[in-house]
Amino acid sequence: MRKSCESYAIAVTQKQALNTPSLYNLSIPKLSTTMNRAFRKYHRILGLIVALPIALTVLTGMVITIVREWPLGIEISSRFLLKIHTGEIFHLQAIYPILNGLGMIGLLVTGLSMSGVFGRKKQPTSND
Repeated sequence: MRKSCESYAIAVTQKQALNTPSLYNLSIPKLSTTMNRAFRKYHRILGLIVALPIALTVLTGMVITIVREWPLGIEISSRFLLKIHTGEIFHLQAIYPILNGLGMIGLLVTGLSMSGVFGRKKQPTSND
Protein backbone atom coordinates (compact mmCIF):
# COMPACT_ATOMS: atom_id res chain seq x y z
CA MET A 1 0.00 0.00 0.00
CA ARG A 2 2.81 2.39 0.90
CA LYS A 3 4.59 1.66 -2.38
CA SER A 4 1.52 2.53 -4.50
CA CYS A 5 1.03 5.82 -2.65
CA GLU A 6 4.65 6.80 -3.35
CA SER A 7 4.27 5.84 -7.02
CA TYR A 8 1.14 7.95 -7.28
CA ALA A 9 2.84 10.93 -5.61
CA ILE A 10 5.80 10.68 -7.98
CA ALA A 11 3.51 10.40 -11.02
CA VAL A 12 1.50 13.48 -9.93
CA THR A 13 4.69 15.47 -9.30
CA GLN A 14 6.07 14.53 -12.73
CA LYS A 15 2.81 15.46 -14.44
CA GLN A 16 2.78 18.85 -12.69
CA ALA A 17 6.40 19.44 -13.71
CA LEU A 18 5.57 18.69 -17.34
CA ASN A 19 2.59 21.05 -17.34
CA THR A 20 4.49 23.88 -15.65
CA PRO A 21 6.20 26.18 -18.15
CA SER A 22 9.90 26.34 -17.54
CA LEU A 23 12.04 29.43 -17.77
CA TYR A 24 14.02 27.93 -20.67
CA ASN A 25 10.93 27.34 -22.80
CA LEU A 26 9.65 30.88 -22.32
CA SER A 27 12.81 32.86 -22.93
CA ILE A 28 14.29 31.26 -26.06
CA PRO A 29 12.10 30.97 -29.17
CA LYS A 30 12.69 28.05 -31.50
CA LEU A 31 15.16 28.70 -34.30
CA SER A 32 12.73 27.55 -36.96
CA THR A 33 10.10 30.04 -35.76
CA THR A 34 12.60 32.87 -35.86
CA MET A 35 13.81 31.88 -39.33
CA ASN A 36 10.24 31.57 -40.60
CA ARG A 37 9.46 35.10 -39.42
CA ALA A 38 12.58 36.45 -41.09
CA PHE A 39 11.84 34.62 -44.34
CA ARG A 40 8.24 35.86 -44.31
CA LYS A 41 9.48 39.42 -43.88
CA TYR A 42 12.01 39.11 -46.73
CA HIS A 43 9.52 37.25 -48.94
CA ARG A 44 6.91 39.99 -48.46
CA ILE A 45 9.37 42.81 -49.21
CA LEU A 46 10.91 41.01 -52.18
CA GLY A 47 7.47 40.17 -53.55
CA LEU A 48 6.46 43.83 -53.51
CA ILE A 49 9.68 44.89 -55.26
CA VAL A 50 9.61 42.17 -57.92
CA ALA A 51 5.86 42.22 -58.68
CA LEU A 52 5.79 44.97 -61.33
CA PRO A 53 8.87 43.93 -63.37
CA ILE A 54 7.81 40.28 -63.40
CA ALA A 55 4.23 41.18 -64.33
CA LEU A 56 5.50 43.35 -67.20
CA THR A 57 7.78 40.59 -68.44
CA VAL A 58 5.10 37.91 -68.29
CA LEU A 59 2.31 39.99 -69.83
CA THR A 60 4.41 41.41 -72.66
CA GLY A 61 5.81 37.96 -73.42
CA MET A 62 2.28 36.57 -73.71
CA VAL A 63 1.05 39.48 -75.85
CA ILE A 64 4.10 39.23 -78.17
CA THR A 65 3.34 35.56 -78.75
CA ILE A 66 -0.34 36.29 -79.44
CA VAL A 67 0.46 39.17 -81.82
CA ARG A 68 3.06 37.18 -83.77
CA GLU A 69 1.34 33.79 -83.94
CA TRP A 70 -2.39 34.50 -84.10
CA PRO A 71 -3.91 36.72 -86.77
CA LEU A 72 -6.26 38.72 -84.55
CA GLY A 73 -5.83 42.05 -86.32
CA ILE A 74 -4.40 43.76 -83.23
CA GLU A 75 -2.30 46.71 -84.31
CA ILE A 76 0.31 46.54 -81.57
CA SER A 77 3.92 46.69 -82.64
CA SER A 78 5.75 43.58 -81.50
CA ARG A 79 8.97 45.60 -81.59
CA PHE A 80 7.56 48.03 -78.99
CA LEU A 81 6.34 45.15 -76.83
CA LEU A 82 9.77 43.52 -77.08
CA LYS A 83 11.37 46.76 -75.87
CA ILE A 84 9.15 46.67 -72.79
CA HIS A 85 9.73 42.93 -72.34
CA THR A 86 13.52 43.24 -72.32
CA GLY A 87 13.65 46.51 -70.36
CA GLU A 88 15.14 48.40 -73.29
CA ILE A 89 12.46 51.09 -73.04
CA PHE A 90 13.76 51.93 -69.55
CA HIS A 91 17.44 51.66 -70.69
CA LEU A 92 17.90 48.66 -68.39
CA GLN A 93 18.37 45.99 -71.06
CA ALA A 94 21.75 44.97 -69.63
CA ILE A 95 20.55 44.27 -66.09
CA TYR A 96 16.75 43.85 -66.34
CA PRO A 97 16.81 40.07 -66.99
CA ILE A 98 19.42 39.56 -64.26
CA LEU A 99 17.38 41.54 -61.72
CA ASN A 100 14.21 39.64 -62.68
CA GLY A 101 16.04 36.34 -62.32
CA LEU A 102 17.60 37.22 -58.96
CA GLY A 103 14.25 38.42 -57.65
CA MET A 104 12.55 35.20 -58.70
CA ILE A 105 15.33 33.07 -57.18
CA GLY A 106 14.99 35.02 -53.92
CA LEU A 107 11.23 34.46 -53.88
CA LEU A 108 11.73 30.79 -54.65
CA VAL A 109 14.24 30.28 -51.84
CA THR A 110 12.25 32.15 -49.21
CA GLY A 111 8.98 30.55 -50.31
CA LEU A 112 10.32 27.01 -50.26
CA SER A 113 12.03 27.50 -46.92
CA MET A 114 8.76 28.68 -45.38
CA SER A 115 6.79 25.82 -46.87
CA GLY A 116 8.62 23.21 -44.81
CA VAL A 117 9.42 21.05 -47.84
CA PHE A 118 13.04 20.81 -46.83
CA GLY A 119 12.41 20.58 -43.09
CA ARG A 120 13.88 17.82 -40.97
CA LYS A 121 11.71 14.80 -40.47
CA LYS A 122 10.97 14.10 -36.83
CA GLN A 123 12.17 10.80 -35.54
CA PRO A 124 9.32 8.63 -34.32
CA THR A 125 9.48 8.09 -30.59
CA SER A 126 8.98 4.64 -29.25
CA ASN A 127 6.40 4.30 -26.51
CA ASP A 128 7.64 1.07 -24.97
